[in-house]
Amino acid sequence: MLSEITVCVKGGGDIASGVAWRLRRCGFRVLITELSRPMAVRRKVAFCEAVYDGHAEVEGTEAILIREATDSYPVWENGKIPLLVDPECMAARRIHSDVIVDAILAKRNTGTSISDAPLVIALGPGFEVGKHAHFVVETHRGHHLGRLLTEGSAEPNTGVPGPIMGVTTDRVLRAPEEGVWQSETEIGDMVKKGDPVGSVAGQPVHASIDGVVRGMIRPGTPVRKGLKIGDIDPRGIKAYCFTISEKALAISGGVLEGILRSFV
Repeated sequence: MLSEITVCVKGGGDIASGVAWRLRRCGFRVLITELSRPMAVRRKVAFCEAVYDGHAEVEGTEAILIREATDSYPVWENGKIPLLVDPECMAARRIHSDVIVDAILAKRNTGTSISDAPLVIALGPGFEVGKHAHFVVETHRGHHLGRLLTEGSAEPNTGVPGPIMGVTTDRVLRAPEEGVWQSETEIGDMVKKGDPVGSVAGQPVHASIDGVVRGMIRPGTPVRKGLKIGDIDPRGIKAYCFTISEKALAISGGVLEGILRSFV
């Protein structure tokens, strides 16, 4: 039964959360492991916000912050997702995880091994099938997005954000200086090109396009120069700020396929 399969998802950002959300809805027992200070941009659809608030809800599914791996069991019984601050993912061994999904999306392997669990699935570049993981899921926007790879590696990182309505780099907000991010807008706000959206170390950050603020890191967060701190969606549809993206759903489908091919 799917409810007897335990999946540990490394990472609680929007893509990882889309994976965790889909797997939980399919009946799997899911545990998310995260950093002590996650910096998700799409915070309204990221379970990692539970690190700060104790809980986080994404499209009707709730994640609960726990103190140790064994606290997962009562959370699962309540139909929710436990989330643990555990950067090394040590909890996977403590709960005898059947599957580990590396959804950190660091564009490189930060320590995942194919021997970490009976099934290891990695998302995006930096992993090779058969060497680092049993399967790799393509994360690059395009024809192969979400495809489960049974050999080779995902497409390399281009450094250019995927296009939305033809807009790439201009939709991303980046820190102009090192300092502390202070926002003047909220996720879901409509902005025009040139509007101030916040500042870092007294340096203003302006919108480069018209659209809706789809994501933004938490105010008061220390940042380095050039760090991605926000995202403007040129489609201008506010509902998209609060629902799982088509990219996350496609990738989660690839992960689900990998698990079903291995256990069913």
